Amino acid sequence: MALLAAPLAGARAQAVPNPGERVESLVTFGAQSDKQWGDDDFSQTFFFLIPENQRTPVYIRVWDPDCGGQNDDLKGAANTTTSFSLYGGPSTFSGPQARDPRPTNPNPTGRLLKSQTFGNDAKYDGKWYTFGPLNPLEGEQVDEFKGRVFKLVARGLTGNDGNLYRYFFSTSPTANVSVEGGNAFTYEYCFRLPATASKTTVHLYPFVNDKVVSIKQSNFDVDNAATLNVFSIAKNGQPGAMSGDGEWTSSTLPIADKEHGLSLDFRLTSTKPAPNDMVMYVTDQYDTALPFFAIPLGGQPRYQYDIKVKVHR
Repeated sequence: MALLAAPLAGARAQAVPNPGERVESLVTFGAQSDKQWGDDDFSQTFFFLIPENQRTPVYIRVWDPDCGGQNDDLKGAANTTTSFSLYGGPSTFSGPQARDPRPTNPNPTGRLLKSQTFGNDAKYDGKWYTFGPLNPLEGEQVDEFKGRVFKLVARGLTGNDGNLYRYFFSTSPTANVSVEGGNAFTYEYCFRLPATASKTTVHLYPFVNDKVVSIKQSNFDVDNAATLNVFSIAKNGQPGAMSGDGEWTSSTLPIADKEHGLSLDFRLTSTKPAPNDMVMYVTDQYDTALPFFAIPLGGQPRYQYDIKVKVHR
């Protein structure tokens, strides 16, 4: 797999979701939840990428990790617990099923550095919890991405509520200060589409390496309430299939050579007056999952028109 040519340096904002994505929140439901509420497996994994030259400590901050306040999706009295488990070292990224969007092994790979479980706790309602300090050298080296990675796994342990939360990758334990050149990515995105009075569009940025010939996008529980159009240097709004209530749907798109080494722009446009939780992942022709980066590699994807000029003689 080719090394990333897209620059990470200069990427400043390590909020997850990133403001440019326009995603309202990440969401993980308790293990007793109905999957028709928008979470297929009650677990979500994010990787945090540290550039090779980073030597000072970093922190992963979780906003509103408890489940029970006004920011969460309660199905009656709050009864949900959520664990956030941090991994580093060998196999964090490279281990079996570490990047599988639908893993069957319940035990994440890598060395468990810390795990914290939250229930209905006002202390963390609408506030931050910080993992760290983390020594960058404790992350697993990933040559493909020119840096080291940590992994944070959120898992709904009990209950039937939806825990809505966000992350920030920081150089400070008490404030959101971006890790210069850092990024975050996931291979299965479970998130909330915001409610809208007219229409709103969110952006997801799957990265295409140089071995990809085609991609298959798979999504769950969109409730027929959004449309998908794919933009890139070679695509100007190519449509993709969207799922109904509690079902999976997928569609396949070809990849052009000039799209290699760049992120695509998946634009999901919703017209639903209520928020909607859903899941999405993307695989290549070998059924290997592709990463969604919070900050698109290669910058915001822009379609390049082929302008042909005919000269009359």
